[in-house]
Amino acid sequence: MADFGGSDLDAFRAEAREWLEANFPKSLANQQTAMIPGDEHLTADGKLWKQRMADKGWGAPTWPTEYGGGGLSGAQARVLLQEMARIGAENPVAGMGTSMFGPTLLEYGTEAQKRRHIPPIVRGELRWCQGYSEPGAGSDLASLQTKCIDAGDHWQIDGQKIWTSGAQYADWCFCLVRTDTSKKHEGISFVLINMRQPGVETRPIKLIAGSSPFCETFFTAARAEKDDMVGPMNGGWTIGKRLLQHERSGQGGGRMMAGANVVELAKKYVGLDEKGRIADSDLRTRIAKHMMDAKAHGLTLQRAAEEAKGNINPSATTSVMKNSGTWIGQEKAELTLEIMGSQGLGWEGEEYAREERDAVRSWLSGKATTIFGGSQEIQSNIVSKRILGLPDTTQNA
Repeated sequence: MADFGGSDLDAFRAEAREWLEANFPKSLANQQTAMIPGDEHLTADGKLWKQRMADKGWGAPTWPTEYGGGGLSGAQARVLLQEMARIGAENPVAGMGTSMFGPTLLEYGTEAQKRRHIPPIVRGELRWCQGYSEPGAGSDLASLQTKCIDAGDHWQIDGQKIWTSGAQYADWCFCLVRTDTSKKHEGISFVLINMRQPGVETRPIKLIAGSSPFCETFFTAARAEKDDMVGPMNGGWTIGKRLLQHERSGQGGGRMMAGANVVELAKKYVGLDEKGRIADSDLRTRIAKHMMDAKAHGLTLQRAAEEAKGNINPSATTSVMKNSGTWIGQEKAELTLEIMGSQGLGWEGEEYAREERDAVRSWLSGKATTIFGGSQEIQSNIVSKRILGLPDTTQNA
């Protein structure tokens, strides 16, 4: 069910608004920098904002306060996001640690593992990457072959991962490995690997948009300590699926639909008619449809979050939201380029503004959103089997 406010929520909104107005540096308004790896790109204001959010615990607003989190309810966290969006602020510690690994570790990790890894994630001190896909195990992830053997006082990892986002910058990797070759799903474990060791090599892959967010990652006698295995040996598939639920929730949420306001862009590039409406009536209609789709998606996301409370088992609902969110994000990118016209086709040069160059690169990179994190087709298979109850025609996913 949805939250409709109340005096307590109104009081929190006032508190959040007051704190943000006092602590958010105005120079950072509407700057999308949280997903850029490392602190080297941050201005003095950027570092200050990151420190303030870390001290407040609002980089991970719903996580327990004993691990450095904000301790907020889901409704309060949504209010916080609304107030941050109102002033153009973003979460400075956003990343795989907060969106994927942290929530999973809070559910499946030991107390010692939580005490060790959660506080640095909240403070944005360490960067995490995901070791899932392999050259021969993409959509059929359970076919993975990266081996993890018992080497006495530690685990030894040998194998290769691919499409490892941010691996060249990461400090740690949460990784699915094979600990039993006689079984498929039941022979997989979930381990944590320190990326800063001689047995780890990363090779960035340059993409069509000009960036290299993904890597090939090679493990050669890499080491993981005995207490770096999360959950039981050969019990990693359940944990890995739960993490994918968190990943797909993020892909189905606001992150995939971020970017400039298409209405404001249309006013700037297309102009208004004598009634103050976007001058192009067809474009106006399609923008209105896009905004309704995005609003419906957001409300459905809230409802799904409420219904999932207390459920620690992986849910197929995230597959619905992942497909919906990525489609809406791609539609927004298409509308953005159309609105900008020829100015939305610039790759480089002073005749194009930065937002125009970023728009075309974002449009190109966004084509991958219906592939990574589980392709659109795989999500549709999951929905058909686990929600609609249709016959199982594939062993993937």
